[in-house]
Amino acid sequence: MSISKIRSILYKAAKILGDVNAVRKGRIKQRIKNRVVGKFVGKRIFK
Repeated sequence: MSISKIRSILYKAAKILGDVNAVRKGRIKQRIKNRVVGKFVGKRIFK
């Protein structure tokens, strides 16, 4: 397994754990907003 594959798996796991943590703390709306804004900004900057 390559390093990039392991890195990809770790990033996906971190994203899922962040979502679980947001649900537990009752901040799911803020989490969704940040994910949407982050995706939009990422596409604009790295286009």
